[in-house]
Amino acid sequence: MSNDGVNEGRRRVLTAMTSAVGAVGVVGAAVPFVGSWNPSAKAKAAGAPVEINVSKLQPGQMVTVEWRGKPVYVVRRTPEALANLEKMDDKLRDPSSEKSVQPSYAKNEERSIKPEILVLLGLCTHLGCAPSYRPEVGAEDLGGSEWLGGFFCRCHGSKFDLAGRVLQGVPAPINLEVPPYKYLSDEVILIGEDQEA
Repeated sequence: MSNDGVNEGRRRVLTAMTSAVGAVGVVGAAVPFVGSWNPSAKAKAAGAPVEINVSKLQPGQMVTVEWRGKPVYVVRRTPEALANLEKMDDKLRDPSSEKSVQPSYAKNEERSIKPEILVLLGLCTHLGCAPSYRPEVGAEDLGGSEWLGGFFCRCHGSKFDLAGRVLQGVPAPINLEVPPYKYLSDEVILIGEDQEA
């Protein structure tokens, strides 16, 4: 076979142009593919820390905020509720929170940084239902005079005191979880980041 009529220069140009177009196509396909490995803005926001101002939270009141798609309970406890915590020790499965999930700065009787403000993950440690806030003392449906306020899980009957500590004889194995949090000021909490030690 003879290559008499073939223009070598033209062949090189066409080969180079075809290679360049192919390379652009590969890069064009790879950029969105590699970009899809990054979490979406919605996913980043879902895991982001959440700020809450507790200045308007009245004694005995609870608000729920969402962090990482889960409910977080923030409660301003009354002096009476705080005084009742020590009365609960003999009724609790883990009064010192030895087996529970909480940051080291919340491993105390109140399970909080500041005694009056409680921050808990609002998921029962049995099967993940959301317990109801039941602060009233002496609720007949929860044990009458034995009930000093707390949280009640309607799914299977687990009960927790106003520090999120689980009572004995219920399905929940451990206390409610305390998520990482810190104070940005006296009245503003950031849920999702640990307080400095």
